[in-house]
Amino acid sequence: MEISGIISAIVIGIVIGTLGRLVLPGRQHIGVLWTIGVGIVAAFVGTGIAAGLGVADTKGIDWIEWLIQIGLATAGVAAIERFKARS
Repeated sequence: MEISGIISAIVIGIVIGTLGRLVLPGRQHIGVLWTIGVGIVAAFVGTGIAAGLGVADTKGIDWIEWLIQIGLATAGVAAIERFKARS
């Protein structure tokens, strides 16, 4: 992966993590770095799932891929919030 790919993954991760956090109701008690980390992981995993389903590369905007990524980010933010609440 080239540096431009890494930078774009980080930017997309920030967007995906933020959108995933916005989907959850109420206030989340996790930091910005956790949100970005969850977003980056969700972006990579969501792209893999979308590729497996054959919807990763379509003409125009890949809405299904974005929905998968945002759903994964939402689940990740909720899981980390629950984990941190126990600690």
